[in-house]
Amino acid sequence: MYTNISANKTKTLLLMAGFVAFLVLLGWVIQQATGSTGLVAGFAIFGLVYAIVGYFVSDKVALAISGARPVTKSEAPELYRVIENLAITAGLPTPKVYIINDPAPNAFATGRDPQHASVAVTAGLLDLMNESELQGVIAHELSHVGNYDIRLMAIVLILVTIVTVLSNFFVRFTFWGGGRRDDRNNSGDNGVLMLIGLVLALVAPIVGTIMQLAVSRRREYLADASGALLTRYPEGLAKALAKIGQYKRPMEHANTATAHLYFANPLGSSAAKFLTNLFSTHPPIADRIKRLETMEAKP
Repeated sequence: MYTNISANKTKTLLLMAGFVAFLVLLGWVIQQATGSTGLVAGFAIFGLVYAIVGYFVSDKVALAISGARPVTKSEAPELYRVIENLAITAGLPTPKVYIINDPAPNAFATGRDPQHASVAVTAGLLDLMNESELQGVIAHELSHVGNYDIRLMAIVLILVTIVTVLSNFFVRFTFWGGGRRDDRNNSGDNGVLMLIGLVLALVAPIVGTIMQLAVSRRREYLADASGALLTRYPEGLAKALAKIGQYKRPMEHANTATAHLYFANPLGSSAAKFLTNLFSTHPPIADRIKRLETMEAKP
């Protein structure tokens, strides 16, 4: 377990470093090609402010989009007991509890930090899982909270937003004739930089999305390992994943904007396996189960 946790943290850091390096390269090329440091900085700041505002309200939006309703301890005593016990074990405040009226088994955690966290589970999850399986799912979600995965994904979203805004700015700048502002600079190095900048701008949103999804998948592996460590029973989480994998129908409230939050991908897909894995917010369930089956906790 500890090996899996360490490896996933390292891979996430490497992905983030590559993402930041790509953003810096894109910004430098655009600045060199346009000669407009102020505009580039302005668009970057706009993207930053937009993403930060979203960061503070994203949990409320996610809960509203999912149709989640808050429940009290008297309404769902068994669910509360599991969440409270695991939160105490993990050293976390007890999150707010929500239920989604959906037959598909699933769950997600949201909130910018442990003090503002919420856990939402579907009615289908409560119906389908036994106690050890429910504990595995809840431990996974609390691990997202404890590992500050939601904050990390918010930072990734900020980077993706800045990349997208900069890319859109440069594409419009190029096709509106901004690149012809100075004939002396339209030959030689500047022409090459304009071409490189245009190529980067066109592929940047795709690269940003793939990076975002890759980080999301790594955090799912990390939450699986951390959740198994929390319960000391990887088999419970593996069995929960197996049951969810057998449930083929997508969630009734499935939405691409919140898909990355869920325990398992709430969206159906008929695409080829390669494309499904490349653009999925979650690793394949079979791979997650395989990793859990090989885990052993240190005494």
